[in-house]
Amino acid sequence: MPFQDFRDFLTALREAGELVDVERPVELNLEVAKALRKSASIGGPAFVFKNNGTGYPLVGGVYNSRAKALIAFQATEEDVFEQILQRLSNRIPPVMVEDAPVHENILEGEAIDLTTIPVPTYSPNDGGPYITAGIVVSQDPETGIPDMGHYRFQIIDKNTMSFLAQPNHRFGKNLAKAVNLGQKTFRAALVIGVDPMIAYTCPIQVPDDTNDFEIAGGLRGAAVELVTCRTSDLAVPARAEMVIEFEVEFDTEVFEGPLGEYTGYYTPGSMKPIARVTAITHRNDAYFQGLLTGVPPTENHTLKQLPFEASFFQMMRSQFPTIEKVAVPSSGGVSFYIVIAMRPRYSGEARAAILAAMGTNLRPKTVIIVDPDIDVNDSDQVEWATAFRTQPARDVIVVDQLPAGPLDPSVSDDIPLDQRMGSALGIDATYPYGTDVRIAGETVGSDDACGASVAEHGHEYVMVADVPGWRDYDFPELRNRAP
Repeated sequence: MPFQDFRDFLTALREAGELVDVERPVELNLEVAKALRKSASIGGPAFVFKNNGTGYPLVGGVYNSRAKALIAFQATEEDVFEQILQRLSNRIPPVMVEDAPVHENILEGEAIDLTTIPVPTYSPNDGGPYITAGIVVSQDPETGIPDMGHYRFQIIDKNTMSFLAQPNHRFGKNLAKAVNLGQKTFRAALVIGVDPMIAYTCPIQVPDDTNDFEIAGGLRGAAVELVTCRTSDLAVPARAEMVIEFEVEFDTEVFEGPLGEYTGYYTPGSMKPIARVTAITHRNDAYFQGLLTGVPPTENHTLKQLPFEASFFQMMRSQFPTIEKVAVPSSGGVSFYIVIAMRPRYSGEARAAILAAMGTNLRPKTVIIVDPDIDVNDSDQVEWATAFRTQPARDVIVVDQLPAGPLDPSVSDDIPLDQRMGSALGIDATYPYGTDVRIAGETVGSDDACGASVAEHGHEYVMVADVPGWRDYDFPELRNRAP
């Protein structure tokens, strides 16, 4: 059975020992972030900060580890990736409801006050408190297709926010379309505290004409219940903890930022449009949610990892069917650095896959392709393959004048976001096509052989064959090349 809502998920985390209630007083300014950082660094529990100076309990860290992801997907380490792939192919349309828990409390007009919500400040030089776990729901102003995505929102005053929307993300594209259509404002909603499958839908890479609620329905195995907002015709998750409805005013700007971002660096502040709050609705005894970002690994990275890997794998596999594994490590911000394991079918296919990956909306800065015998999640193995299976003049590709990765700190901040360009590095760390390679543990020749080799195309590779009793000691496999 899918989780019905955020509370259902919190119950499962608590039963698994992955959620801790914090009763003592905590400061929203940096103290909450310190606790979340410590827990993320050790794969520790999520927290409910009950005594935070507001009337809402603050939850953080619910997506900060692989263990919590497995609880969210109700899967095991062995089958979670296949489960996600299967669910992505089974889209389930949402259903509309009239009455919704998120409308149990409705705040409009003078009753709106963002300062009563427990919004943390995460890094010392941040421009102010930031809503980081909010999911923006918006619609394409031309097609009406809904979109969901995580975006940062800075609290400016009791009824005003500002935000950053990347131009290659769908919310940013929707805003640009609205401006081009001559609209002065744009309605959207910020949703907080949802069924985890809705949260995991947001990072999934899909075409712009995709209804994200159908993806979420497929992930959870049941339709997402939606309800119409109070001040717009947008449909939002009916069982969310809180919804902040807002209107973007394109002609009114405020200084937004800086914020310590997922790259581990501050993004500088700049003038951005304001988001004027038109209503706040929430459940009785609503939970608010925080999400730590900053130097990897944080909850921001672990939340994105599985959805990015699965959707990127699905997209690339349709063109390169011998791709077997994909890793998008948190050290690369879960987009800047990608490792792909594939078995090339012909000369140049690995290079073609590198170029295809560079052209995706992830905008990776480094793409490495290895043979399937390399564990893409083991950095030592990847570096070993890069060191000993490549010749830089033959196997390294640098492509310049590509769209820069989102918030890349090595790109000039003086250039508008939609004009920033950068370069990407590709490394083909597979053996040259047609080379037969023996790896340790394969038996070649006589049973008592302690080594064997095979030569093709003038290259000789040596392996350590099975020796009687070798496996009894659980020794690691060895690989070496003949001098």
